[in-house]
Amino acid sequence: MKKISNGWLATIIIVIAIFLDQAVKIWVKTHFYYGEQVDVASWFKILFIENNGMAYGMELGSKTILTWLRIIFSALFIYYLYKIRHRTDLPKGFVACVSFITAGAIGNVIDCIAYGQLFNDPIAPQVAQFLPEEGGYASLFNGKVVDMLYFPLAEWDWPEWMPWVGGRHYLFFQPIFNIADACLTTSIFVMILFYGKYIAGEKKERDGVNKEVNDSDSDDSVTGNNQE
Repeated sequence: MKKISNGWLATIIIVIAIFLDQAVKIWVKTHFYYGEQVDVASWFKILFIENNGMAYGMELGSKTILTWLRIIFSALFIYYLYKIRHRTDLPKGFVACVSFITAGAIGNVIDCIAYGQLFNDPIAPQVAQFLPEEGGYASLFNGKVVDMLYFPLAEWDWPEWMPWVGGRHYLFFQPIFNIADACLTTSIFVMILFYGKYIAGEKKERDGVNKEVNDSDSDDSVTGNNQE
């Protein structure tokens, strides 16, 4: 049986991951009002929020600049996947991780680029409409990222005697995220833990190519001088 190529593997992963991410986001956006929560289990809740920033609600500078950085980041990973589409020396797990990272980046880019135009932003308890007659809630490239996955796994009160945190209530795990965030961050951790040597190998290969080019230029220069 013929093995699936890197290119097809990447395409399948990216298409499925983006489809699931966007399907869940659109469903939550059009069925939940902002801040609404549904308890699936004591440790898993669907809580609809939005953010202007990076994964897990972090923010970094200008919204427009952040969107363009996401686009550039996504384009670089797509280009890298294109370059390795026929390589047989890379494990499929490595290719899958790069594909999930790419899908995660693209998933949130779609929110930033289009959601401001595709949805309105009504006051709770009303839910958003898809393609509202009055237009969207923001200009192009200024949409908000939809988050909904919430896992409050455990909570406790720190003992009073502990420095800095004594007496405080602590909740683990607090971030609210989406499928794109999960694809991106999980794949980064897996790559660091299991495929670090391939990341280092890619760097060494680039350095080797650059060295060969520089050596070749030096040889040509020397030859040219001797001929003179």
